[in-house]
Amino acid sequence: MADAGLAAQLWSLLDEMAENDPRAYRRLLLQQRAEAERFYSPPEPHLCLRARPAGAARGPLFINICSWKRVPAPKAPTDPTPVSAGPLEEASGEGDLYSVIDIAYNPDVLQRGEENPEKREHLIHLTLKFVEERHNLILSDWYTTEPFKLKGSLETMQQRLRGRQMPTLNLSQNTKKELTLDQLLQTMEAEDCRNAPALLKEESVTQPKAHLIEEITSTEMPEELSTPIYNIITVKDANSKPFKIELKVELPKVNSVSECDLRISKDDVIIEVPEKYKLQLDLPEFVDEETATAVFNTGKRVLFITLPVAKPDP
Repeated sequence: MADAGLAAQLWSLLDEMAENDPRAYRRLLLQQRAEAERFYSPPEPHLCLRARPAGAARGPLFINICSWKRVPAPKAPTDPTPVSAGPLEEASGEGDLYSVIDIAYNPDVLQRGEENPEKREHLIHLTLKFVEERHNLILSDWYTTEPFKLKGSLETMQQRLRGRQMPTLNLSQNTKKELTLDQLLQTMEAEDCRNAPALLKEESVTQPKAHLIEEITSTEMPEELSTPIYNIITVKDANSKPFKIELKVELPKVNSVSECDLRISKDDVIIEVPEKYKLQLDLPEFVDEETATAVFNTGKRVLFITLPVAKPDP
């Protein structure tokens, strides 16, 4: 009953504004429409990080970094960055265990990261530290950016981030009829603030910086990972159908295959050598990763990878 009375009073005040001040009424409608679009817009995938909890045997941790208009942008460059986080969940895919968490920022925050690589790396660093502190984890210093933007389904990610019910008005039956339109709108905004995102404070990562500096053994700045020279060909059979993919990667700074981190999936290959190389390739055909082979020629310092093309499902 209280909500019905509130709605009637709100409509009455809107009618009065439309009659006495049409311009203010139109500005209010445009403002509320923009606010509704922001509030009800769904989160969208932006990029996916692959990290590994130190000493954990449960598999990698995938961090879905998402764009969400509902998360406000910082009002000033020095202000903390608002962030909204979903729960940390464990899952399995094709027999492998892994964990996944969704982290959402305002689109403007992510756009600034795309325009400035340093800001992008800084935001990723803040994200990793936020996940560590929120879930009491220790993540390895190394992470990779996956070729896909989202681990898991879009619907599941959006459900995890939304989590809670939409805010509803909670006014007592003693609400006075003399409430103004501004007071009614402020009441609605106060309810909205209950679901406000957390703040990603710079102080939360500045304290561990001494620990990070202590772990650097070289006096030189870390070199940016370079993309190695490679050659990829698709070998076809007598019927001109592709049956294998051959990849040749030159790694002149690598002395042993033990330095290489090679990951193969059905549609991509990731090669990473800490502090030296990183290569991410989308494959032209789906492959059978279980039968793929890799050979490292220590004399020529070249990695040869053979990837049989997957057979189509019957």
